[in-house]
Amino acid sequence: MNNLWAPWRMQFIEDLRDTARGCVFCELCAAGEDRARLVLARHPHAYIVMNRYPYNSGHLLIVPHRHVSALTALGSEEHGELMKLTGHSVDILMRVLNAEGANCGINMGKAGGAGIVDHVHIHVVPRWCGDTNFMPIISDTRSMPEYLENTYDRLVGEFKKLSDIQ
Repeated sequence: MNNLWAPWRMQFIEDLRDTARGCVFCELCAAGEDRARLVLARHPHAYIVMNRYPYNSGHLLIVPHRHVSALTALGSEEHGELMKLTGHSVDILMRVLNAEGANCGINMGKAGGAGIVDHVHIHVVPRWCGDTNFMPIISDTRSMPEYLENTYDRLVGEFKKLSDIQ
């Protein structure tokens, strides 16, 4: 049997154990170090960040600034901005990464698959025909074809253009 090493997963496992750290989305919301934090764009009510533990290359999260756990706790302006940013994110991923489709979703609560249950967020996962293979099924491992920072560099310019869109 061959081994596929994924040492970056250890940070994910350790982060899940660290409950004293606080909300990762609230920490990311703080200004500064956008590239290091993988924050692509900031808007009045939400920001767009790359998922550090992606399902696919280009996996994004649309996150409201306010720390709320339920969609019903968001105001209409927040809802509108989240949906507008989700739509623009799909368009950018399809154009820049040549994605052929996308999955957009919200995991609510632990039973619903949310890794972070206290701060609602939207997943935007670019998809390509044939992007699934045996690795996630047989070995619970995903293979990422590009470093996160390289994907960030390819996307950030397009997301910065969104700051003009309200």
